[in-house]
Amino acid sequence: MSNVADLDIADVHSGPPGPGGLGETYKSLPGWARWMITAALGILVLSIVQEIAGTSLLTSNVTSSAMLRWSIPILLAGLGGLFSERSGVVNIGLEGMMILGTWCGAWGALEFGSPWWGLLTGLIGGALGGLLHAIATVQFGVDQIVSGVAINILAPGLTRYLSERVFGEMQGGSVSQSPRLTGAGSFTIPGISDVLETIKDWGIFFISDVADVLLGFVSNMRWFTLLSLLIVPLSAFVLMRTRFGLRVRICGENPSAGESLGVGIYRHKYVAVMISGALAGMAGAYIAIELSGLYRGGQTVGRGFIGLAALIFGNWRAFGILAGALLFSYPFGLQLIDFDASGSGVATRALLLVIAIALYATAIYLWKTGGDEAPPPDIDAADYDTPTSSYMKMVATLGGKGGGLTLLAFALGTISLIWYLLTERAAAWLPNTMPYMVVLLVLIFAAQRLRPPKAAGVPYRRGDH
Repeated sequence: MSNVADLDIADVHSGPPGPGGLGETYKSLPGWARWMITAALGILVLSIVQEIAGTSLLTSNVTSSAMLRWSIPILLAGLGGLFSERSGVVNIGLEGMMILGTWCGAWGALEFGSPWWGLLTGLIGGALGGLLHAIATVQFGVDQIVSGVAINILAPGLTRYLSERVFGEMQGGSVSQSPRLTGAGSFTIPGISDVLETIKDWGIFFISDVADVLLGFVSNMRWFTLLSLLIVPLSAFVLMRTRFGLRVRICGENPSAGESLGVGIYRHKYVAVMISGALAGMAGAYIAIELSGLYRGGQTVGRGFIGLAALIFGNWRAFGILAGALLFSYPFGLQLIDFDASGSGVATRALLLVIAIALYATAIYLWKTGGDEAPPPDIDAADYDTPTSSYMKMVATLGGKGGGLTLLAFALGTISLIWYLLTERAAAWLPNTMPYMVVLLVLIFAAQRLRPPKAAGVPYRRGDH
C-alpha cells in the first residue's frame, strides 16, 4: 500500500528546507509548532495592515468569533469529504447532503422541541444522502461526479417540496423557510477569557492583538461549535489509529490488495460514504439552527464545495482541513462584522492589502526556489476517461509549481495593491466574492505536493486485480 497516509500535512506547505539557518530550524520543528508560527506570522501581518488602514476589526475578537462560527459548516463538510475520499469515493454531492441536513435539522428541532434532536435528524438526513451516493457509485458503478451532481440537483427540489408540505402549514413557515428555531446556547471559558481580556486591554502592539484574536475562540462559544471541533481529533484518531480506519484507507489506496487480505471493500466504502453524508448533514443542521435560526432555501451558498477545497488544502488530513476551514471562513466572518459597523467596508478593503502581501511573499518564495516542478501525485483515476477522472486530473495539476506561477502571483499581488490604493472602502459586491477569491488563490498557490488517496475516484468491482 502507498505511504500516502503517513504524510504530515505540515510538510505540504512548508516547502523544501533551505541550506541551513532558520529554514532548517523551522523544518525540524514538529507540525503543531510550525502551524503556530505560521498563525503568529499571519496575525502579525494583520496587526501591521490594520494600523496602516485605520481599522481594528482585522484582529478583533468579534471577527475571530464569527470566523470560528462560520468555519464549522466548511470544517464538517471537509471532514465528510475526508472519510469518503479516503475510502476511494469522490463525494462532490456534499453540498446536496448539506442541504438535506438543513431541512431535516430544522424539522427535527421543531418536531421534537430541541436543537439537539435537530442536530441528530440533520445528521440522519445527510447520511441518507450519503447512502444514496454509495448505492449509485459503489453498488451500481455510476460515475462518482455524475452521482454527486445528481444529488446536488435533487436536494433543493426535494427540500422545497417538503417545505411546502410541512413548513407551509406551520405558523411563521412558508414554502421556502421554516419557523424560527432555538439554538443550543453558548458558554465562555472562565479564567482564560479574563486573562486574555486583560492582555487585550494593555494595548501592546501584536501581543494585545494575539490576545484579542484568541479571546474570540473562548468567549460565547456555541455548544455545537465545541462538539464539531472535537470531531476533528476524533476523525484523525479513527482514520489513522484504528482497524476500521486502516481498512477504509486500504479501500482508497489499493482495494484489490485489501480484498486479497479479506477486507470487506464494499462494506467499508458504504460506511465511509454514509459517515461523509452524516457529517455534511450535521453541517447543514448547524447552519439552520445556529447560524440562521431557521431553515431557508439556498442558505448553504456553496459551502459544501468550499469544504472540498478545504479537504484539498488540508492534504486529506483532519487538522489540515481545520486550518483550511478557518482560513476560508475568515473573509465570511470579517464581512459580517465590517458591513454592520459604522465604517462599513474599511476592514474588507484592508484585506486587499493583506492579500497583496501574501501574494508578493508567495512570488518571492517561488522565485527563490527556482520554480522547480514538484512531482505530480500518483492518481489511478487520471488514467480513465470519465467526469471523475477529469476532476482527479484537476486535483493532480494543483500539486506542482512552476515559473509561471511566480509571475502570476506577482501580477495578482500588484492588482490587489493598486485596488487597495485607489479605493477608500470596499465595494458592496466585494464581500460576497472575496471568500471565493481567497479559496481560489489558496488552491492555486498553497496546494503544493498534494497526496490524495491513490485509488480515489476509481470504480471498483469485486475481483478486479
